Amino acid sequence: MRYSFLCMVRFFRSFIPVPFILLMFISCSSKNKKVVRTVEDDRADSLLLVYDPKNEEPRIDAFMKNLHRTRGFNGNVLVAKKGKIIYQNAIGWADYLHKDSLDIHSKFELASVTKPMTATAVLMLVEQGKLKLDQTVKEFYPNFPYEGITIRMLLSHRSGMMNYVYFVDNLWKKAKKDERKGISNQDVMELIAQHKPAPYTQPNRKFHYNNSNYMVLAAIVEKVSGKSFTEFMKENVFEPAGMKNTAVYSKALYEKIPVDVVGHDRTWRYSVVQNFLDGPVGDKGIYSTIHDLYLFDHALKEQKLLSKAWQDSAYTGHNEMSRGHFNYGYGWRTFQGDGHHVVYHTGWWHGFRHIYLRDLTADVTIVLLSNLTNGSLLKLDELFHIVGMPVVRKSAYTGSGETSED
Repeated sequence: MRYSFLCMVRFFRSFIPVPFILLMFISCSSKNKKVVRTVEDDRADSLLLVYDPKNEEPRIDAFMKNLHRTRGFNGNVLVAKKGKIIYQNAIGWADYLHKDSLDIHSKFELASVTKPMTATAVLMLVEQGKLKLDQTVKEFYPNFPYEGITIRMLLSHRSGMMNYVYFVDNLWKKAKKDERKGISNQDVMELIAQHKPAPYTQPNRKFHYNNSNYMVLAAIVEKVSGKSFTEFMKENVFEPAGMKNTAVYSKALYEKIPVDVVGHDRTWRYSVVQNFLDGPVGDKGIYSTIHDLYLFDHALKEQKLLSKAWQDSAYTGHNEMSRGHFNYGYGWRTFQGDGHHVVYHTGWWHGFRHIYLRDLTADVTIVLLSNLTNGSLLKLDELFHIVGMPVVRKSAYTGSGETSED
């Protein structure tokens, strides 16, 4: 390595000043610089996660207990304000059939709360110069059947693609295939190339939220990095952020995903069985805890993963405003109103339902992970008032952006 460097310096120095050459090499190496965690980082994260129940916010405790009792909330919750956890709890069952209780470190399938992390990975590659927002999918997958779909459109849900979940589900049912064995992102990309399902609409015509966008983004991350999405996320996002209890799990690799929290659909009558659609990742497939999501929030604020400029781009709405307050950026839903800028994401998949909110103005983080898909997370207005942030619920606002009476 040293020999080749010296040769290049000798070759170029008669044409380009040596200081410029050194600057060029330093610049290139800094683009590819990996974040290395230190003992001090681990200590700082441990202090960040310190929580004394004696100092909990009693109004939040009363609210959560009432939400559990009257609305059936079952899951884990963390609320932090200005760098301090003011409430956390594990409420209810991890697996109702076996009567296993949740604990504060329980890992949940994040469903679409995966998307902000996938977007972060993509923007990291863009910031490093390994991807460009206006590159098309066909540059990475030449047999991709749709023209003109760019990375930017995928990030902001403007690709116009159909939802692969329904497309693949129909194929499997018609062919009566074994639904227990998971399929990979690469499998889905090949199915799309083979069957060429009709798109929902033309590229960049309108916002159309669907899982295909982020499944394709994860496939592109694999192509560009030469690593599996699982490996890339572990090395470049989870480890630098200190997220030691977070991983990407795919049914394409596991007969049974190695976590204990089971998803339950609406009532306790039955749990949701994982199937082949738990194979593709990027749109879902990350498993994590309330504490690790708080560490992700902290790592972003400290610019350990992305620069402020690229975060600002991710938090900027890239679609038409909805109800005067709501939009979608790159991997984040956004709310702007009452002087607050909130970025958040919801998740709903196979018995899991979540909401993850970051009020960038008031420095408030709320994590609610639930493994019972009822409507309890639609009843959080009181919690928002307690922590001093606006209500983030679309039906709370009229179409003109005014507060509704409901």
